Amino acid sequence: MSFYERLVKETESQRQALYGVSQLQDGLRGEIDADSYIAYLTQAYHHVQHTVPFLMSMGARLPQEKKFLHKAIIEYLEEEVGHEEWILNDIAAAGGDKEAARHATPHLATQVMVAYNYDYIARKNPVGFFGMVFMLESTSTQIATKGAEALKDSGLPKDAFSYLISHGELDISHMKFFEKTMDKITDPDDQNAIIEVAQNTFSLFADVFRSIPHKDKEVKDAA
Repeated sequence: MSFYERLVKETESQRQALYGVSQLQDGLRGEIDADSYIAYLTQAYHHVQHTVPFLMSMGARLPQEKKFLHKAIIEYLEEEVGHEEWILNDIAAAGGDKEAARHATPHLATQVMVAYNYDYIARKNPVGFFGMVFMLESTSTQIATKGAEALKDSGLPKDAFSYLISHGELDISHMKFFEKTMDKITDPDDQNAIIEVAQNTFSLFADVFRSIPHKDKEVKDAA
């Protein structure tokens, strides 16, 4: 079994728990309104804006013997720059106030997911951040395009889905690159760190979805 295959296997339960969150399921069925979609995009903005700083922090902390990972980090950086602005534009297209979203206080669940990754990079093992990369990209390939297609039938304008559609398409090719990168990582400590971060960020991302209010549903951490 390759390391990538092990990573997929050992995150299966957390991944399925995320996919089972009612807010996410409603989105995949196109059964959320504009307010719920804007609420989702607002939380997405508040974690996506950290992707580039995460990657820069990770690269800066790699020890000399792991500098071979810089190429992968640079490729991800080039792809991720400016994606948070796509989200804000989608908020505006959906009828929301993108400046209000930009300056809003993110939900506690979103803050915790962001803080966890900064802490892990700085205090434990920067290579572990690939676990967050895996969570985000594997999630995108599974739900982003499907969710955008479902929501297009909910009455929202077509230009409100640039972030979801672009990520669904981009991350299919990204996953192939990610798989090759993971299979170059042979240090057991690094492998375990990536799995640990992936497992935990699937769970934390599930909490981010649970924090999003949607009609006639019980909401956790909507504050």
